[in-house]
Amino acid sequence: MIQAHGLTKTIDTGTHRVDILKGIDLEIPRAQFAAIMGPSGSGKSTLLGLLAGLDTPTAGTISLDGQEITGLKEDELALVRGRKIGFVFQSYHLIPTLTAEENVLLPMELAGNGSGDGPARARELLDRVGLADRRDHYPVQLSGGEQQRVALARAFMVRPPILLADEPTGNLDSENGRLVLDLLLSLNRQEGTTLVLVTHDQELANVADRRILLRDGRIV
Repeated sequence: MIQAHGLTKTIDTGTHRVDILKGIDLEIPRAQFAAIMGPSGSGKSTLLGLLAGLDTPTAGTISLDGQEITGLKEDELALVRGRKIGFVFQSYHLIPTLTAEENVLLPMELAGNGSGDGPARARELLDRVGLADRRDHYPVQLSGGEQQRVALARAFMVRPPILLADEPTGNLDSENGRLVLDLLLSLNRQEGTTLVLVTHDQELANVADRRILLRDGRIV
């Protein structure tokens, strides 16, 4: 489902060049749950951003679901992201002027398919994450754990074959963190989604099918 070969990322600070990723080779099969771990500065979030098509590698290739995305134009990348990738951020990234249901429906709206079964799908997902009675609430009216559950429902809205998550429990207390993890696993299994997440949480990583450790820009 995900293939990366010879992946490098170098940035120029103006005074020197910094190698963030140094020749990453990685294959993640369909429906696998992989946890990416490593110390701060090891390149975890950079790798996730490259796999999501949110950034461009300095060298190397990336293929998602059989389609190479390296070298695609931004509008082409946007189409790939809209169809193939769900993304869950540590800080939720909900639209404050939209209700929970409208936030969940947003990916389908952006894909030009907000009508039809979209509202019913949004309500189904909110029910599955335990927020059926909060669908008309705005983000400011929701707790952090509830906002992250809305973000999870939104990520699964278009049934993406790939879900990428960057520290999805990082801003949550242990109870809400466990609830979000259980939801991720449940949705991953029910939808058959390939799940890749960056985490410092050893408990979360322990339930993954596979743990990938980065250090100094390399898989060790």
